[in-house]
This record gives sequence, C-alpha cells and structure tokens, in this order.
Amino acid sequence: SEYKKSRLCTKIFVVKKIRRKIILLNFIKIQYIIPMNQNNPPKKKIAFICVHNSCRSQIAEALAKHFRGDEFDFYSAGTETKPQINQDVFRLVKKIYGIDMGKTQYSKLISDIPSVDVAISMGCNVTCPYIGKDFDDNWQLDDPTGKSDEEFIKVISIIEEKVRSLQVL
Repeated sequence: SEYKKSRLCTKIFVVKKIRRKIILLNFIKIQYIIPMNQNNPPKKKIAFICVHNSCRSQIAEALAKHFRGDEFDFYSAGTETKPQINQDVFRLVKKIYGIDMGKTQYSKLISDIPSVDVAISMGCNVTCPYIGKDFDDNWQLDDPTGKSDEEFIKVISIIEEKVRSLQVL
C-alpha cells in the first residue's frame, strides 16, 4: 500500500534554562506516516433525528460515538430545539456508561449538522419531520421524558442494542 510521509523528521527540543544558558536535554526524531490508500475511505455520516433533539436522539448520538465512533461519524438533530438536553438523560448516561454528555452535546437543528449518508428516526409518534431525504430506518422508540428512571433505562438499553448492531452499507 502507498504511504505519504507527512513529515520526514520533526525535531523536538526539550530545553531547560539554567543560569541563562540553554542546555539541550533531548533531541528526538519522529516520523509521521499517514496511510493514503483506498482501504481507508471517509467515514459515513449517520444522524439520529427526532423533533426536539433533547432525549432519544441525544442518547443515540452519545452511545454511537462511544461504541462505534471509530467506524462512523454520528450526529443528532431535530426540527426544533430545547434550551437544554433532558437532565435525566445526562444523569443516567453518565451513571451507566460514564459518558459526560454535557461536555460535547447540545440540542441542534437539522440545518446545524452536515449532510448525512444515513438518517435514522427515533420515532415521532404522529409524523416525522422531513429532513431533505427519506429516513433510512425508524427505530419507533417511545419518548421517556417525564417517566420513571426504569422507562429511561429501558429506552437507553434498546438504543444501545440498536447502535451496536447497526449495519450500514
């Protein structure tokens, strides 16, 4: 396979100033090799969509990035936003998986994410929003907002199972 050497050598000097003299402590050569063959195509972009982008789609984005982020680029979005993501989602995802969603996730509109290869509806009960393309799948998940932790955990478990078994061609 072909490789492109992005940098032949990068010199890193670690210096220490002692009595106004600079003493060279280490000199290190580093070679960066970046694969540039067709076995490494760009990752497919997958979006999880629901109306408010504050609960199920946020869970799906967080778990997908956690479990499958090395395979695909994941996003979540909605046709409306909420001022904040459901606080039960933050609490339970952190408790179960150790993922701090507050650091990287926020409620987004469909127009805030890039064009995607795969769009998955979380289940919209009546009608799903049109996002400029047909949905590739509809997970038909009930919204646990306002329900017990047990209901949230049930939905989170279903989302984890679907994310882990996600097949994209």
